[in-house]
Formats: sequence, C-alpha cells, structure tokens
Amino acid sequence: MAKLNGGHAAPTLEDVARLAGVSRATVSRVVNGGTLVAATTTEAVRAAIDELGYHPNRAARALVTRRTGVIAVIVPETDERVFSDPYFPQAYHGALQAFADSDVQVVLAMAQPGDSASRMVRYLESGHVDGAIIVSHHGPGLARALVNSWQPVVFVGDPETPGICYVELDNTVAAITATRHLIERGARRIATITGPLDMASARTRLKGFQTAMTEAGLDPSIYVEGGYTTKSGAVAEQLLAEHPDLDGLFVANDLMAVTAMQVVQRLGRKVPDDLRIVGFDNAAVGLQCTPQLTTMTNPADEHTRAAAQMLIELLAGGIPENPRMLKPSELVVRGSA
Repeated sequence: MAKLNGGHAAPTLEDVARLAGVSRATVSRVVNGGTLVAATTTEAVRAAIDELGYHPNRAARALVTRRTGVIAVIVPETDERVFSDPYFPQAYHGALQAFADSDVQVVLAMAQPGDSASRMVRYLESGHVDGAIIVSHHGPGLARALVNSWQPVVFVGDPETPGICYVELDNTVAAITATRHLIERGARRIATITGPLDMASARTRLKGFQTAMTEAGLDPSIYVEGGYTTKSGAVAEQLLAEHPDLDGLFVANDLMAVTAMQVVQRLGRKVPDDLRIVGFDNAAVGLQCTPQLTTMTNPADEHTRAAAQMLIELLAGGIPENPRMLKPSELVVRGSA
C-alpha cells in the first residue's frame, strides 16, 4: 500500500485487485463504470473497495480515456435560444464531425442559465461522460467551478478563467471590422445592439465597436443591450426613438439584426439608403431578408471541432499546444451596408 503524509497506508488499485481475487484491469473497469464485467465479479470488487476504503485517484482517472465513450456538449442556455438560434445546431454538428471516425458518442446536454455551477460540475463528475465541450455561458462562474475539477473540459467562448482551455472568435477585431465598414460606407451616427452583457462575446463585440468609433472620432456611447434572440432585435425601435438621426447600426448577431431591419423599415426608413446595418454570425436568416444582410462570419462548427481536438489531447493526458485559441472572422458584404 502507498503511504500517506501521516504514515497511514492508502489502499491502491492493486490492493483491491488482490483482495477481490481479480486483475488490476478488472478493478479499473469496475471503478470507471465499465459494463463488460460479470455481476458476481463486480460485487466482489465493490466489497473489496468498501473493506479497504479505497478512493479512486481523481488525477489518474482524468487521464484514462474512453471510460464511457461519451462526450457531452453542454449548452447553458434557455430552450428558446437553443432551438431558435442556428449557432447551436452548427456547434453540435461540429462536435459530431470531430468524433465521426470513432466510437465516441456525443450527447447534447442542455442546462438553464440559472442552474448552479455545482450542479453541472456534479453531472460532469458523475462518471456518465469522459469530458465535455461547453458552448455558450453567462459569466465565469461555471469555469471557476470547473478549474479544479479532474474532468477534462474545453469551452467555446472565453471562460474568463485562467487554467481553462478554450476556442473563441476574435470578437473585438471582428466588431472593429464591422464598424469600420459602416464608417467607410458613410455612416457617422452609429449605434450597436449588443448581446447579453454577462457574456464575454457581447462585451468584446461592444469593445470593438467602441474602439472603432473612438479611432474615427465618432460618438461610441450609443448602444442598447439585446439578448441574442430574434425578438430582442426590436430594441431598435427604442434606439431610433432616442436617436432619430442614426444612419448606421452594428448588431451583435443576425437574428437580432433581421428584426432590427424590419423595425427600421416599418418606421419608414430605407436600408441601406437611410440606415446601414451590419449583423454578426453569417446565419442563413440573413439571406432571407430584403436587402440581404451584411455580416461577420462565426463558424460554430469549426470552433467545436477545434475544441474537440483540444479535448482529445486532454483525455490523452497531454496539454494542447494552443490552449487559448482565437479564431478569425471575415466580413461578408451584401445589400444592407
């Protein structure tokens, strides 16, 4: 038996195997939830575990790959957002693609934004999954709860927590590009509709907008918070009521941008003649409006594929070469700006 700091012997996997009369590999399968073990053998192993007071080494377990053959894609968002925003199906599809040539099962696990971080940590450490990709999150609470967990996780989106691997779009640069495009097209009184400001992506897009406006000597202060949902784009009416001289609008995702365009047109303003609009995400909905929406790319499937590669490295006991990956965005010019 191994010795603890106080000199007491800590039971090992080999001790359990010896007492149960089985191999070390059999004990490992039982400990890690394997199903290909006879019931009588499982009972013998569990009895030995109880008798010895054996506790699996969490650090060691984190390096054991394919315990369950299941990877979770966790989306801490409302049902409305998950089922209405094409970003999330694309993200899930990217994870499926990443594991397509393996026997790994990728499951979608939805969690409400109000769910406690401890509840999600308990799920991840329950033994049902080998690791997780977290797509979309509000604030750093979940990442901070996971930073000391033995369970490998990778975020899509900046977790704002040191020690957590993530893949993120370079939202600041993308927002600068979008805003500069509006300025280059002649807009001077420009506002932005942000995403939820408890999300890093929304804050960094706002930062990019304000940076570009300040550099151009224009007023960077006109913005209103949206929710990344279709209906929240209706806040464009509030913006136009308070700032009737607006001639440009940068909207932090395409769902909101299309609704904002409808509001602008309903109020008798022409797009792009009276007001130019740039969205974000390059979603299909931007092709279904008139004029079609100028936007920034945000390929969710590419981001989850990259996150999956990081997760595979973590599961193998390695350290990703680039644990904080920023991905570029491109401007797609159409009729709205």
